Amino acid sequence: MTFFSKSLRLAAAVALISAAPLAASAETLKDALRSAYGHSGLLQQNRALLRAADEDVAQAVARLRPVITWAARYNYSTGASSRRYFDAEVGLSWEIYDFGRRELNIAAVKERVLATRARLVGIEQDVLLRAANAYFDYRQAVDARALRRSNVQLIRKELQAARDRFDVGEITRTDVSLAEARLASARAAEAGADGQVQRAVAEFVAAVGRKPQSPKSAKSLPRIPKSTKSAVNTARRQHPALVEVGHAINEAELVLRQTKLSKRPIIRVIAGVSTDTLAANGNGATLSGRLEASGTIYQGGQLASLTRQAAARRDAARAQLHTTRHGIDQGVQIAYANLGVARATRKAANQQIKAADVAFRGVREEATLGARTTLDVLNAEQELLDARTNRVSAVVDEQKAAYAILAAMGQMTATSLRLGVKTYDPTEYYNLVKTAPTQKSKQGKALDRIINKVANGN
Repeated sequence: MTFFSKSLRLAAAVALISAAPLAASAETLKDALRSAYGHSGLLQQNRALLRAADEDVAQAVARLRPVITWAARYNYSTGASSRRYFDAEVGLSWEIYDFGRRELNIAAVKERVLATRARLVGIEQDVLLRAANAYFDYRQAVDARALRRSNVQLIRKELQAARDRFDVGEITRTDVSLAEARLASARAAEAGADGQVQRAVAEFVAAVGRKPQSPKSAKSLPRIPKSTKSAVNTARRQHPALVEVGHAINEAELVLRQTKLSKRPIIRVIAGVSTDTLAANGNGATLSGRLEASGTIYQGGQLASLTRQAAARRDAARAQLHTTRHGIDQGVQIAYANLGVARATRKAANQQIKAADVAFRGVREEATLGARTTLDVLNAEQELLDARTNRVSAVVDEQKAAYAILAAMGQMTATSLRLGVKTYDPTEYYNLVKTAPTQKSKQGKALDRIINKVANGN
């Protein structure tokens, strides 16, 4: 058996040993995505913002109800007639009719809540896509490092072979120096691969919430539409960015209608009861009540400006729909283009590996016969390494592009991916606050339990 054959077998054994811990791992992409879904502070932040938007509905509903206030005073005065007395009053003010402004405000706020829900779905997509990319990038970094380590071992053996041949006078010192230089370069590349693994670990921790546990290589790609047109149609129906803009347009329309009613009067019922110690009948109570209509005649052009401003914001929302739709279409098309490039690159890399492997074996055998130099062997080995590295990158690029397509269609969510986790229900909190319950009510107590549960991180 020639020395080069032994070297090749040793290198293959090193590669298998390096890959063995990964093959025994049990962590899958879904495991990482589940961890990211439960860990993300960004999701928790935007869930809190959604609950804050839900409270806008409660506050808008509360405006339909009477406002009851109270005041109590202790009065003291000195002078010609010094006196002390106490008085108290309870007042009620109720806007009973405003030509539909309050109802429009409630409808507008509900649209804002729906837009915020869609934004939360978009955040969820970003979180899960980042976690998936971190998963694939870590796999790529580990596989690339394994190739670099195998390369160092192989070149070290080739350097020893070159030294042995130099000792017997078969080659010159130049061949040995070339092998030494290539080994130094391979070690530098190995150090760079180690650094890339460390960077990939840092990104994995940031995206997933923990260190990687030797992730498996993905066995298959997610199911995606075969045609770009089908994916674009799906994205236009359900992408959260488009859903959000649609609700933003509806809100702007309602706000404009509400603003146009600002010149209409408001009809109120005002009532009260008061008592004081100086009343003629002792501590008796005085009742009062009135029906009042009020409105604005002139406000220096402010109302007209508010109407124009609301119209401008509606127009801006409509224009945003146009740009968002084009951006989503472009995102789908780019993702499919990247997928096609990755697939073509992977197929080409497979062919390149086959050809480079045959070439390397041939050059190695020819070198044993003196027909090839050490540099020829090193160059052939480098071409084989490059081909294998290209395939590792292409496989990862193909996986990342497939999940980018899911995100571009609006399907990079825990529900669509069937992660099997308990998903956040955006309607639970809303259903409890939409009627503006008081703190002591049954719904108010249920809200306290939910708030405490969220505060404790459960």
